[in-house]
Amino acid sequence: MSYAQRKELSGNRTMSMVFTIIVVGGLMYAIVTGLAYNVIKKTAQDLKTFNVEEQPPPPEPPPPPPKDMPKVPPPPMTPPPLVRMEAPPPPIQTVTTNVIPPPQPIQPVIHPPPPPAPPPPPRQAEPKSLSGSLQNLIHGEDYPPSALDNNEQGTVSVTLTVGPSGRVTGCSPSGGPSSLQQATCRLLTARARFSPAQDGSGNPVTATTTARITWQIAD
Repeated sequence: MSYAQRKELSGNRTMSMVFTIIVVGGLMYAIVTGLAYNVIKKTAQDLKTFNVEEQPPPPEPPPPPPKDMPKVPPPPMTPPPLVRMEAPPPPIQTVTTNVIPPPQPIQPVIHPPPPPAPPPPPRQAEPKSLSGSLQNLIHGEDYPPSALDNNEQGTVSVTLTVGPSGRVTGCSPSGGPSSLQQATCRLLTARARFSPAQDGSGNPVTATTTARITWQIAD
């Protein structure tokens, strides 16, 4: 091996060693630095701050009593005066009784006065015969022949209806033989004249009147 080769090998070995030292040194620095940081961090976490309370000083002992001091007896105890307590008056009991109220006056029930009665209707004047008694209108020759043959006689009652003109407009007989009833209504309707009835204003009105006619056969 030549000198140049040996020199080249020696230079390469030197470079390898230098590079190895640098790498190992860097690793060692990194390890040491990381470990130191972790140790400082852990120490800072474990370090706890706390307040230190100072203990108060002990109390001073009382001074000793002076020597040769005369003993003074305590003052006599005077009991407080007795205060007389007045008993409260007994409570007043109020007895509530059922008080019956006085009777209320009875108010009279006032009914309204009844309405006044309507005035009576004006009295209607009855028709009056102008010839006086209607019996005078019947004569002996008016006796019905059939009644004479049968010897019929008696009293006939009639209700006559008189119109505003004063004439008989209706006749209702009762009592006595029928032949005499017919003769009575026929004769009075033909002969009787009346002053007609009047209303409250004086106007002639239709009204009714009654009469009794006696039929008797002369001896």
